[in-house]
Amino acid sequence: MIRRLCIIGVGLIGGSLARALRRAGAVGEVVGAGRNPQHLQQAQDLGVIDRWHTDLEAAVAGADMVVVCVPLGAMEAVFRAIAPALSDDAVLTDVGSAKGCVVAAARAAFGEVPPTLVPGHPIAGTEKSGVAASFAELFEGRRVILTPLPETDDHAHAQVRAMWEATGAEVVDMDVALHDEVLAATSHLPHILAFATVDSLARMHDHEEIFRYAAGGFRDFTRIAGSDPVMWRDICLYNREAILEVLQRFEADLARVTRAIREADGETLLELFRHAKAARDAHEAMLREAENNGVRGEE
Repeated sequence: MIRRLCIIGVGLIGGSLARALRRAGAVGEVVGAGRNPQHLQQAQDLGVIDRWHTDLEAAVAGADMVVVCVPLGAMEAVFRAIAPALSDDAVLTDVGSAKGCVVAAARAAFGEVPPTLVPGHPIAGTEKSGVAASFAELFEGRRVILTPLPETDDHAHAQVRAMWEATGAEVVDMDVALHDEVLAATSHLPHILAFATVDSLARMHDHEEIFRYAAGGFRDFTRIAGSDPVMWRDICLYNREAILEVLQRFEADLARVTRAIREADGETLLELFRHAKAARDAHEAMLREAENNGVRGEE
């Protein structure tokens, strides 16, 4: 039972976490924090939080669990702001899509990584944002990755694990660097490609006709380009080394496709498409097996 939960950044993820914990009876008071009073009041009106502060020190005072749900670029500033008021035994975690930069931000803000910090990343979400889009079932059957460090307190680790398990999520531990490499390939690259595709087509002179006749495949592929631009800007900047590595590999593969089309090399294209289809089919089979075991993939 979390006696007092403070959520800094009450949007889709933070709001859904609060809703899920309330539904599970796993939280007492929920305090919201952020920069926008209107958004925080909306969260209170929706029953997601009990009260709110724009003063982060006041928000975290007395909290036994603090969850930071802000863009990666704001992490260090938030850590610095809450450091003076954070209780010694308060557990601190986050929901950022990259973890190396969160650890670095904590080290810069606190002077060292606090033993009560348990970096985390729920592999869940939608293309929508804001507390009005939050819902209690968001994390059911989803994976949440925790990246505890050697200095992480075991009790803090266990508390964060229990919090996410109360939402219906499957919690796994992973090394910080491995997390950033895996997410760069499986999440960050697809989002970048979706954003880039829509932007490229939108710059064509006849883009209105192009979008008017876009089929279902286009909508499915580009749906995630409706995600929060600020969040994805920060992900690209703060996980750039891992993203650049996977982008360079993709650029080489794309160049191979371009060359095959230019040279009318049907055999190369067929081989590539067959290989991709086989890999996709195998992935789908793995997802179905996971879903049968109660674990869903990322949106």
